[in-house]
Amino acid sequence: MSPTRRRWQAAAALAIALTTALVGCSSGGDTPAPVGATGTQDAVDAALREGGEITYWSWTPSAKAQVEAFQKEFPNVKVNYVNAGTGNDHYTKLQNAIKAGSGAPDVAQVEYQALPQFAMTGALVDLGQYGFNAFEDDYSPSTWNSVKVGGGLFGLPQDSGPMALFYNKQVFEQHGIAVPKTWAEYVEAGKKLHAADPTKYIASDTGDAGFATSMIWQAGGKPFTTDGKNVKINLQDEGARKWTSTWNELVEQKLVSTIPGWSDAWYKALGDGTIATLVTGAWMPGVLKSSVPDGAGKWAVAPMPTYDGKPATAENGGGGQSVLKQSAKPALAAGFVRWLNNGNGVKTFLESGGFPATTADLGSPAFKDLAEPYFGGQQINQVLTAAADEVVPGWSYLPYQLYANSIFGDTVGKAYANSTAIDAGLADWQKALVDYGNQQGFTVTTG
Repeated sequence: MSPTRRRWQAAAALAIALTTALVGCSSGGDTPAPVGATGTQDAVDAALREGGEITYWSWTPSAKAQVEAFQKEFPNVKVNYVNAGTGNDHYTKLQNAIKAGSGAPDVAQVEYQALPQFAMTGALVDLGQYGFNAFEDDYSPSTWNSVKVGGGLFGLPQDSGPMALFYNKQVFEQHGIAVPKTWAEYVEAGKKLHAADPTKYIASDTGDAGFATSMIWQAGGKPFTTDGKNVKINLQDEGARKWTSTWNELVEQKLVSTIPGWSDAWYKALGDGTIATLVTGAWMPGVLKSSVPDGAGKWAVAPMPTYDGKPATAENGGGGQSVLKQSAKPALAAGFVRWLNNGNGVKTFLESGGFPATTADLGSPAFKDLAEPYFGGQQINQVLTAAADEVVPGWSYLPYQLYANSIFGDTVGKAYANSTAIDAGLADWQKALVDYGNQQGFTVTTG
């Protein structure tokens, strides 16, 4: 999911269309369930027994296999699987159907960063009415928090992206670089590598909103808080300053590659050692294995560097499934979501290479101790599952995060282009987000 997400972050026009009249739009006239509603799963069980037909929109690699497995288990339920497009196409079509009051699927894939936008407009069913709040302990705290909005439960988590350090051990060994445990050590590693070989870079970063917010998250920043229509933005808080004080050195000294992420050149650079590390989510192994064959045997995984040497990380990417208010069979749709992310669908998801959000799978020896040939036999999931327990709590996204990401390149991105400090760019981003939020009917303050 996350590679796709990054590719559409720069699609400003589509994001603007997606968030037009954000506060005012509705789900087509249905009466919303009370926020935080609780109930039992009896209606869901009955709906699965009765059967029926629902539509599911998703772009994930596991979706088709999951639908097929579900229908084998519940042959009286027909699931019409539709890939409505990835990223911007998916969300634009979904938003258009919501605003039109018809045409939305029963169940849709929604990433954590996008979920508040759809939940706050009343477009999603609060699954608490079906007793799904009972599943809280089944998921990592960070992913569970990501499907809760304003006291309501608007989806179930499918995957997670706790961050770690992916590094080219061949390059590190060649230049005598120790695996950094702190960000100060990471910066020094970047200087040493580039001095030894100017064609090599410790990382690649041309300005990515998802990466920046995850780094601020790990540093303890909480730049976005929402209470109803009241939004507070502070991209100059202690966490943001902690991150920029480190990353500025890399940007200003041109120690990060300017190769655009997810491009052919980027994949090549990961394979030949031009880019020596990736600080990213736990979904990355699948990308490396499928798209960077020349990196086989070269890459390894270590905990994400921290500011004080104590374990701490953040999420980068991930999402789940939500039930749309337009669904004529919400209980049946909820049953499908339950099966996907709290039933046998999880097994199919893992078989397709996904990284779980479920605590049982994160703690499973079969998953944790799996030796990965691409990584030279390293049991990388031991590192990645440990990271899932070290995610800094308390993070939240903006209720118009899709728009925020789309203008990141026009604000913060200038610092990367000019090799200047990121702080001024964050200030410009904040101003733009305050102005936009107020235009959309929110009351946005700073500080």
